[in-house]
Amino acid sequence: MIDPQVFQLVCFYAFAAVTVLAALSVVTLRNSVHAVLALVLTFFSTACLWLLAEAEFLAIALIVVYVGAVMVLFLFVVMMLDIDQEQLREGFMKYLPVGLIVAVVMLVEMLCLIGVRAMNAQTMGQNPATAAGVSNTAWLGQALYTQYLLPFEVAALILTVGVVAAVALTLRQRTGVRHQQASEQVAVNARDRVRIVKMAAERPADSQPAPAQETKP
Repeated sequence: MIDPQVFQLVCFYAFAAVTVLAALSVVTLRNSVHAVLALVLTFFSTACLWLLAEAEFLAIALIVVYVGAVMVLFLFVVMMLDIDQEQLREGFMKYLPVGLIVAVVMLVEMLCLIGVRAMNAQTMGQNPATAAGVSNTAWLGQALYTQYLLPFEVAALILTVGVVAAVALTLRQRTGVRHQQASEQVAVNARDRVRIVKMAAERPADSQPAPAQETKP
């Protein structure tokens, strides 16, 4: 009989290894379509890690939003665009050592930060979702729409203002660019755009029927 904690630890290391390898494949594969598929695998493996951490809502949101919508859109865009791979890869090996050094420094800093926080961290209590006897998604929804309702509404208002501002910035008048007038398009009448003319059928003057050839008995 396998110990559940040992099995969970083995699954964690397996998903973590797949996540790291898939993330490295995103930046190393030459084919853009393969890189996008590797990114999908990275998100899916990360969602599995969140499931192990009992964060079901984040895992489902990652799969539905990113894998199911954003990455599918990226995949269609990459497949439709004619991307010059050779031009994108120019200078990649020249800057690879610098990128590796920066990545190693960032990894060391994150490990040091995690170590300092682990030494000063206090023992956390029981999972509130488990204590309430509900799932992680249900507890998150209840806390979000009751205890944190005001911050949630403020965040939604900020995002709405950002969307409106982005639309307003893109609607500035520029010369040489055609713009659509929605009011004029709605007010268009079919009779003003299409005119049906009835004409009699005519045969061109030079199109005479070919004479019948005589056949000898």
